[in-house]
Amino acid sequence: MPKVLAVSDEVVDQLWTDQVRRHRVDLVLAAGDLPFDYLEFLVDALDRPCVFVPGNHDADLSGYDRSGGGLWTRDGLPAEWPGPAGAVNADVRVTDVAGLRIAGLGGSIRYNRGPNQWTERQMARRARALRRRAAVRRLRDGRGVDVLLTHSPPRGVGDREDPAHRGFDCLHTAVHKLRPRFLVHGHIHPHGEPVPDRNLGDTRVINTVGYRILDIPEAAHAP
Repeated sequence: MPKVLAVSDEVVDQLWTDQVRRHRVDLVLAAGDLPFDYLEFLVDALDRPCVFVPGNHDADLSGYDRSGGGLWTRDGLPAEWPGPAGAVNADVRVTDVAGLRIAGLGGSIRYNRGPNQWTERQMARRARALRRRAAVRRLRDGRGVDVLLTHSPPRGVGDREDPAHRGFDCLHTAVHKLRPRFLVHGHIHPHGEPVPDRNLGDTRVINTVGYRILDIPEAAHAP
């Protein structure tokens, strides 16, 4: 059963020191809005892979691709990758890491002109693309998605009523179709309040602002 360090939104000082090595984890999941050098430190200190999605305060990482030779391009032209070195961007992608299949959707509801913000319709389109990619993977090997990694939560499942922190209605459909065991998100700061895990059908919804240590069973997908 892989052990996961899940982080988002708030830097935890003790994790940005050698103390982080006391966490014997197999994978780092990052749900957005953290300094990229913080994520790079976690990758180096733990010597473990990191899968992330961008938050609404992160740089725009859309359009970047990496060739088989390791060269980064953007829109077909050579470019310098602005994201965290050594981490895997799972935004609208499906990736298999540490025995887990992870599908990602970064960003928040659109509330100003900043990067990584989407209208409900735009996010629904992104979610459909993600579902198609997950379906192709499942046709190949029979495996479903273990973790849906998002920056924002589903609407009405731990979100807020202010314009910047409303969740996405379309994530309900994504969860229903993908049937992940876990949905891991950030974006909603607890501000000292307890943040209980919630359930959306058979999916456990986890707010990981700050950090959480999670045990996630391998092959936790629907038959």
